[in-house]
Amino acid sequence: MIKKIVAIALFVLSPIVLCAQTARTFTVQLSSDGKASMQVYLPENPNGKAVVGCPGGGYSGLAINHEGKDWVNFFNNKGIAYFILTYRMPNGDRTIPMTDAQAAIRTVRDSADAWNVSRHAVGIMGFSAGGHLASTTACHAPIDARPDFQILFYPVISMLEKQSHKGSCVNFLGKDLQDEKIVRKFSNMNAVRRHRTPPAIIFASADDDKVPTATNAIPYFLSLRKAGIPAELHVYPTGKHGWGFRNRFSKHYQMVGTLGQWLDELSLPNNKAVRVACIGNSITDGHGIDMVDVNSYPAQMQRMLGPDFCVKNFGVSGRTMLNNGDHPYMIEKSWEEAKAFNPDIVVIKLGTNDSKPVNWTLHSQQYTADMQQMLDELKALPSKPLIYLCTPLQANHVTTNTEKQIRNDVIANEVIPMIRKVAKKNKIEIIDLYPEISPDSDAMSNDGIHPSAKGAGIMAKKIAEVLRKAKAMR
Repeated sequence: MIKKIVAIALFVLSPIVLCAQTARTFTVQLSSDGKASMQVYLPENPNGKAVVGCPGGGYSGLAINHEGKDWVNFFNNKGIAYFILTYRMPNGDRTIPMTDAQAAIRTVRDSADAWNVSRHAVGIMGFSAGGHLASTTACHAPIDARPDFQILFYPVISMLEKQSHKGSCVNFLGKDLQDEKIVRKFSNMNAVRRHRTPPAIIFASADDDKVPTATNAIPYFLSLRKAGIPAELHVYPTGKHGWGFRNRFSKHYQMVGTLGQWLDELSLPNNKAVRVACIGNSITDGHGIDMVDVNSYPAQMQRMLGPDFCVKNFGVSGRTMLNNGDHPYMIEKSWEEAKAFNPDIVVIKLGTNDSKPVNWTLHSQQYTADMQQMLDELKALPSKPLIYLCTPLQANHVTTNTEKQIRNDVIANEVIPMIRKVAKKNKIEIIDLYPEISPDSDAMSNDGIHPSAKGAGIMAKKIAEVLRKAKAMR
């Protein structure tokens, strides 16, 4: 029986592998019923980037030409691998097209070596209802199926019938269209999450009479901007809806030039990049820093390290190492995503919030055990990551709520010694950030806790130096 299963698997996979080696255009099946597929167009001179295209059609059909095939030369001429997704219609079951889009992203990443694509440079593009599917994948997909960037044209974003395209809403949600929580969840301006939702470029027309730009593209852009995620929005005065690649659209050549420049400037890690997971509290998250996904310490460190590293920010504000603290890190979704990322290197910076009396007075005796639990779970990952423990920054926190006050004396005299103890036991290197930033300098914000963009840059430089050495020794 096992031999039979293996034989079937080889039969299914062999055409894909053969095509990848002998042709630049072929089709890959994505669903067991054969109704979902992906047309593959590989460039002659690949640059590592890839785009999965989702044509529109109100979730009832696909505009496969001007929102699909007509884009092949544009992407391939730029060295970008292009994939046209033929996704199944939901007919009220939203999981069907969502599954297809996620399968497409996973397939491109799984075939990255054969198709000369970077696993960290796989984007998604969508038009109208396909734009909703693309943004849904960008906002809701698990980390292994989440794209690295998104390109949206006149996208359906809202699932409120009166604010959007009624047919798309009805076809995608079905009976759940009456469920306010589901409608809100899949109105994707409400689903944007910092560090999770990828950068975006959005194109739309001010006079769109099918999918109103004011209640779809613009709110999505504003949500991205509020979350500190790099985003561009280009709203043309005329054009109506559905122009795609049609050159009769008066702004066609301007649009193509803008998109081309954006793609050229999009700097992404290469296929063999060292995966770095930055775990921490608000200081890692980038609290108080404008455009956090550009200016937080992990974001700045990504630019310093370049394409040979893939740095992800898994910081969550207010979190503690203590599992009995007021906001434990290890119960957060970000912790699970950090492990799912299967990092090669992990940088941990926790302990600041643990110093609060509400946490430290009651639970300090558990600190080393909880830290050891985190380390043990990381050591068990398939990647067997190299782990670094960072000391907390100095703090000069003043608050009327003494139970919630971050205590620098506790950080210096109790938290850091415990971190050093655990590091020594596990033979883990410490990155000492405590002396790097004075709480009274312009590298620190006015609250005396969080670094400014300048301070985040100081942290990034310090940690980047260590990671470069680590890569050189691997």
